[in-house]
Amino acid sequence: MPGAVLFGAEHEEPVSDWTFANQVTLCQIQIRAGLLPHAINLNCFANESGDLYLSCSNCDTKRWSGFAVDDGTAWLRLDGTVYPVQLTRAMDPDELDAAWVARLDKLHSLEEPANPPAPLGSPRPDRWWSFRVVSRSS
Repeated sequence: MPGAVLFGAEHEEPVSDWTFANQVTLCQIQIRAGLLPHAINLNCFANESGDLYLSCSNCDTKRWSGFAVDDGTAWLRLDGTVYPVQLTRAMDPDELDAAWVARLDKLHSLEEPANPPAPLGSPRPDRWWSFRVVSRSS
């Protein structure tokens, strides 16, 4: 992993069911920000089908999200294991709504979430972004 910021054992096999991510309070992602790597802690959550998403509130004001849209090559660390992944911004309103519900379900299931969750059934905020996370070859 050239220019790695995230430390941990690299998982080389593709992951198709990410539901285990719902047991982890936060995940760390590393993206390329120009010539330098950039790492950040984010909420990550899987839906019932095992698809993984990252969430970002007011993401249009954050520098990292623009880099992620331009080049979704990333690394994700969960419980000390680093996964090579590809990020794609979800744009379909139905997919975003489903991701929002999966986020609320995860946050309400945690004993101590990193951020206080919105009440179950709350509508998705307008400036809330979500990125689909898919395994890629390292």
